[in-house]
Amino acid sequence: MTIPGTAVPHLVRTHDNVFWFDGAAEGRLLVQRCTDCETLRHPPAPSCPRCRSFDWDSVESSRQGTLHSWTVVHHPQDPAFTYPLLVGLVDLDTGTRLVADFEPTDHDALAVGCPVEVYFAEHAHGEILPRLRLRPGHGESDVTQQGVS
Repeated sequence: MTIPGTAVPHLVRTHDNVFWFDGAAEGRLLVQRCTDCETLRHPPAPSCPRCRSFDWDSVESSRQGTLHSWTVVHHPQDPAFTYPLLVGLVDLDTGTRLVADFEPTDHDALAVGCPVEVYFAEHAHGEILPRLRLRPGHGESDVTQQGVS
């Protein structure tokens, strides 16, 4: 599905990130791992930030994490998105972070530390990308109410 009038660019696939986009298309959240020091890294990059090795493979990441921060986007509006658009920064249980759009959610329900999960959905040009949603049954009283809006 291509959305007419969208300014969203097409994905740029490189040697370093094609595995990630291919994994997303299969419903898998993959993370680069340095094969020399085993450091996990996201977003994908040519070399390890810890040991500078260019050798890597990928591992499947947990789709579970906690909300580190978020923002509420109102403008500029694009037909590819539902507004207000929530964008979250998630600390994945596997130790890396991911930035992704939330499914339509009341932003008052978000809190730093609340449990979230990653799922996959079609995006502006028919690509499949990760999205975020609150995990069912999370207790908001257990987390600090903070955020960026």
